[in-house]
Order: sequence, then structure tokens, then C-alpha cells
Amino acid sequence: MTGVPFAILRHATTAWNEQRRLQGLTDTPLNATGEADARGWRLPAPADAWQRLSSPLQRARRTAELLRPAAAVTIEPALREMSFGAWEGATLARLRVTVGATFLDAERRGLDFLPPGGESPRMVMARLSRWSATIAERGAPVVAVSHKAAIRALLALATGWDMAGPPTHKLDWQRVHFFVAEPNGRVAVDRLNVPFERAA
Repeated sequence: MTGVPFAILRHATTAWNEQRRLQGLTDTPLNATGEADARGWRLPAPADAWQRLSSPLQRARRTAELLRPAAAVTIEPALREMSFGAWEGATLARLRVTVGATFLDAERRGLDFLPPGGESPRMVMARLSRWSATIAERGAPVVAVSHKAAIRALLALATGWDMAGPPTHKLDWQRVHFFVAEPNGRVAVDRLNVPFERAA
């Protein structure tokens, strides 16, 4: 069995994005800027013809609904954001001050960064590996709307990045990223940072 392509993108902007707060599983909506941006995004070929999946969180779901061309959206729980647990709602800058050395130590752990009551990137990587294996098994390409930390974990899965240093590839969060899902749960990079077409 050969690999199956899929595309993934981050949801459009929320107020918490603009405030640089960790959102995690907090179900924040798109703001006016995000709504306008998502309405203007048209998926590039061939993703414009693929089945559309979304994280269950409303900021991703709404983005998936607004993308052009219009299409039905299927909710996929595996695409949800990484849980930041007790640190949700805070900014990284604030956590570095208020939590101090404990937070700085957590940041240095890379894939094993684990917020109190939350998930580590390694945990997210494992669930996305299981999800990608189902894509490969079904044999049908999909386009998915997800979240920044989840997509970073997917990049780590594809490249072997340990998250302890800079990423192997710089991702543009207003573009589409193409990968290939393999039956064993592995993922390969296809094309990154593919621009949207402008919706008519």
C-alpha cells in the first residue's frame, strides 16, 4: 500500500491569538478578522476537491465551514488542539514570569513539555500518528483544519524534530501544508506553506 496525501491548515484568527494567549481546549470563537480571512481563503488544488475534516473546537470548525469551495465538514476529534491544562488563557511571557524556573524547565523538555493537567506534544504526536494511519488505510485524501500546537506535533512526527530547538521547517500559519500518510502511522512532508487562492 502506498502513502495517501492529506492537507492541513490552522484555523483563522481569534481574540486570544491576537493577545498571544494559549488556547488549548478552551473553545474560543473566531474574531471578526478571522471570519473575514477564512471567507477569503480558497483551497488550492487538489485539496479543494478532498473530503473536509475539522477539529471539534469552534474556531477550527467555523474556519472549515467558511473555506471555499463550500463543502460538508466532518468532525475529527484527533485534530483537536493540544491541551495546555492549567496554563490555558495565559501568555508564554506571563508564564515565564509567574511560574518561573518550573515553566522554563518544561519548555526545555521539547516533545515532553507537559503543562499541569494537559498534554505533551509527544502525546499529540501519538494520536495524530493513529489518525494518519486511518487516512492511509481508507485510501482517500483529506484536508483538515486543526491548530498550531497540533500541526507542530505533526511536523515533529514527519521530520523527527524533538522540539528542543528550532523547527526543521518554518510554517506559515495562513497557508496550507501537504503531507503523506503511511499505513504504519508514519507521516512524510510533501509540500509546506502552499498559499491559498483568493476566493472570488
